[in-house]
Amino acid sequence: MKAYPFGMLVSAEGNTPFVTHIPIIYNETSGKLVAHIDRQNPQVQTLDNGAQVTAVFKGPDCYISPSAYNTPQLPTWNYILVHITGEIKLINDSEAAKQTMVAMTDFLEQPEHKFKLAMDDPRMDRLINYIQAFEIDITNWEGKFKLSQDKNAEDFELAKQRLIESSKNDISNFVTGIYERL
Repeated sequence: MKAYPFGMLVSAEGNTPFVTHIPIIYNETSGKLVAHIDRQNPQVQTLDNGAQVTAVFKGPDCYISPSAYNTPQLPTWNYILVHITGEIKLINDSEAAKQTMVAMTDFLEQPEHKFKLAMDDPRMDRLINYIQAFEIDITNWEGKFKLSQDKNAEDFELAKQRLIESSKNDISNFVTGIYERL
């Protein structure tokens, strides 16, 4: 969650699921997740106090070809995920909502802290009415991973290297492709 804080907030209303990708920060002091969402997002209607939500944090993942191994294997996919389930607590006090923005900026600016958001920054006063800040009281943590841990030591290391290479290449190729299209 710390390394990949851009999560998916999942909620539902009736039979309609809602998913929004937003930064979601774990507050170690309170033991809660903290975030905010655009008030115009239809998902806000599902975020009443006490509503159950799930936050999904996706780490690195990649396809592992049998060609990556030294022993005969079948194709597979390696991944790391965290699912957090909890109850929503809306933050409607503007000063408390601003504090969540300051805390989130401080977390995301680590470790260099090249920018510091101040509580009295006038830009926040213009923005605060357009966001809904909230906390998630965590009721369940679930880590999920598949990292070729069932393979022999050599194949495990080969799969690990493939995941590392793929993560670097995927990000580089994706970003390059996007910028070329702009």
